[in-house]
Amino acid sequence: MVASTENRKEHLKKLKKRIEKFSTPDEIAGYEKLILEILDLKEQKNAIILGHNYMTPEVFYGISDITGDSLGLAKKAAETDADIILFDGVHFMAETAKILNPEKKVLIADLEAGCSLAESITGKDVRSLKEKHPNIPIVTYINCTADVKAESDIICTSANAVKIVKEIDSDTVIMIPDEYLAGNVQKATGKKLITWPGKCMVHELYTEEDVELARKNYPGITIIAHPECHPDVTALVEFTGSTSLMGKYIEENKPKRVMLLTECSMSDNLMSDFPETEFISTCQTCPHMKKITLEKVLYSLKNEKYEIDVPEDIRIRAKKALDRMFEFN
Repeated sequence: MVASTENRKEHLKKLKKRIEKFSTPDEIAGYEKLILEILDLKEQKNAIILGHNYMTPEVFYGISDITGDSLGLAKKAAETDADIILFDGVHFMAETAKILNPEKKVLIADLEAGCSLAESITGKDVRSLKEKHPNIPIVTYINCTADVKAESDIICTSANAVKIVKEIDSDTVIMIPDEYLAGNVQKATGKKLITWPGKCMVHELYTEEDVELARKNYPGITIIAHPECHPDVTALVEFTGSTSLMGKYIEENKPKRVMLLTECSMSDNLMSDFPETEFISTCQTCPHMKKITLEKVLYSLKNEKYEIDVPEDIRIRAKKALDRMFEFN
């Protein structure tokens, strides 16, 4: 955490360098004022702020103590002695943090920061799938609500989904809720997957034509896709991987020019880490992620709004499904 006056000055200086491409001097001055207020409140309340990879740069770099993907953030939060966890991401992510940290107060800055995948399926839907396909293991993508996790056998992420499905002792697996992720996993594992028609409202927008146009306009470009993209799209790119793996790929391969087929803030946040690489933006934005702003974070922390609660019976069953995933890792 940023503490001393000198550290805060250095923190704001680094932030300015990271966001000056996206912000006017007046905007940066406004951000700095809000950030200093938030840093003060964090110290007063012994709070920690988690920033998902899709947060805007001023939130991601300006106030986040830990950054990364949803599961990594929730796990790291469990290792802290903070009394309050403020999750800068969407609702299911804050729920996951609460499932793993039941003794801590977990907040989200906007209760309407949802997710098209999480909203596509309910616990009742999963119970219906179980009745229709008895004794078939259910692998559920972490992008879902707590009640869906509670009905699942094991949770997966976009980073470990292939490994988990491969190692499950069944030739047929129910994989929910992301239809495109399941399609990519089926292609990689050769197993029969029973799917659900859920899609990410950002990643479903990417098409084969987008890839072809990028290659035409930017010869030699490296294209990286998130596995929530359609399998026809991922078949055409150099690498498909989770948000955490995207940065690792760029670090190891050092492409001169890259396009990320994912939420656009991912490119904004990575480009300052890899100044030798030119990032070509795709400008596909998640309206839910963009509900989280510095103003809302300040209000949330000041008033300890909005608290996430998960009923204990659901939390216990959801945690079992998450724990089974951790055993695979």
